[in-house]
This record gives sequence, C-alpha cells and structure tokens, in this order.
Amino acid sequence: MGNNSYGQCGRKVIENEIYSENHRVHRMQDFDGQVVQVACGQDHSLFLTDKGEVYSCGWGADGQTGLGHYNITSAPTKLGGDLAGVNIVQVTTYGDCCLAVSADGGVFGWGNSEYLQLASVTDSTQVNVPRCLHFSGVGKVRQAACGGTGCAVLNGEGHVFVWGYGILGKGPNLVESAVPEMIPPSLFGSTEFNPEIQVSRIRCGLSHFAALTNKGELFVWGKNIRGCLGIGRLEDQYFPWRVTMPGEPMDVACGVDHMVTLAKSFI
Repeated sequence: MGNNSYGQCGRKVIENEIYSENHRVHRMQDFDGQVVQVACGQDHSLFLTDKGEVYSCGWGADGQTGLGHYNITSAPTKLGGDLAGVNIVQVTTYGDCCLAVSADGGVFGWGNSEYLQLASVTDSTQVNVPRCLHFSGVGKVRQAACGGTGCAVLNGEGHVFVWGYGILGKGPNLVESAVPEMIPPSLFGSTEFNPEIQVSRIRCGLSHFAALTNKGELFVWGKNIRGCLGIGRLEDQYFPWRVTMPGEPMDVACGVDHMVTLAKSFI
C-alpha cells in the first residue's frame, strides 16, 4: 500500500496515479512459499519466504533489487547471485543498501555501496546482484541491520560490529570503514563481574543505531536528530548510551528522526 511510483508495492506502475487519494491494498501472491519477513527500503521492498528465499521489487537504480539490472521491477522476483541455494533467515534494508543473513551465519549484500557498505568485496558503488561478504574475525552472524550510511551485525557471542560511514559508536569523529569493527562489549554493560551480558538485538535508523541486551536494557548512539535517541539532550551520541524508561525494552524500531520502543511496564 502507498506510493507505487517504482513498483515497490508489487503491482504494475500506473502513470499519473495519485497515491494520496488511493487507499488500495494490493495482495501479492507471486511467491514460492509463505512470506515470513518483509523489509522496506526507500523505494524498494524485500520479502523472505519460509523456504529461505529472497524476493524483491521496486526501484533498482543502485542495484537494490538485486536482480542483475538497474531497472524498475513491479512484481516480486526471486534473487539469485550468491543467494542461490542458500537458506536465508533474515533480510534488512533501509535506504538503498541491503543485507541478508544465512542460517549458517553468513552475510550477503547488494545495492548502494557509496559509503563502503559493500567495499569489502568490490570497488563498485552499485552492486546489482547479491554478494557474499567474507568478514574476517566477525564469526557467525545471527542478525544484521542496515542504516542510511552505516551497517551493523550481531554475532553469536553477542558482539556488535559496525562499518560504513557516520557516527558508528567508535568515538567522537565521523568514521568511514569498509571492514566491520567491534564495539567494545563493555560499552553495553559487559564486565568481568557481569560477563553474561550480551547484545540480543540491533537496529539502524537513517543515521543512528539501537541495541537491546539480554538484561532488558536499550543502548543508542549516532546522530540525535530532533532528539530521536531519547537520551535527554539534543547532542549527537558517539558511544552506546543506555536509555532510561519506565519499563523493560522488548523491541525497538528506528526511523529517520524518531524511534519507537515496545516495553514491558514495571507496574
């Protein structure tokens, strides 16, 4: 539903269609299997089925549909490339870069690499087929998150790795990196006295990040546009900072300049 200028709603593009007056909900059925996860990018959509296959539709100008071309695709189409025959368990996208995680802990990427998101495997800034990203020292990945200019992955040990461009949580300077770098676990509360604390979930917004721990704590960092980090001030946050709230965070979603947290009340 919504703007279908580039076929991102999975239906034929209608010239001069007025989307603000259109309440049409289009049901997509072009999948082999049941869809178990969806992800929306700027003008494209990703779909993951229970067979571990990824489909896409929408604008492909930066290769973000991953279909081997840079054209518009209005019907959900299965991706190939390095995803062929691989059991995918998660897809993520935000602007025009996409990541996928396989059941065995591998990471795959396609789309825009203007901010070095995919520079570990290619010098091209536009990648139109999924590529396997061989990250040394990261281990098996269990979750990934795409932002506007930066990316993050969470490995099986609960460690967070970041790369790309922006305030990545590594210090007070803007960082540009093609290789994932680990954020020290101590910044999420893990110490020699509390070694069991791990990050359990990661999220990315346009230019900020969020992480939930297995102790029910929410940490945020990045650009604090309009106070979106919820840390009681408007300055940008260069390291993970714990958010205080009257409840236990269960999940979080990041937008352009706001965040929404699902929390279990203490009362």
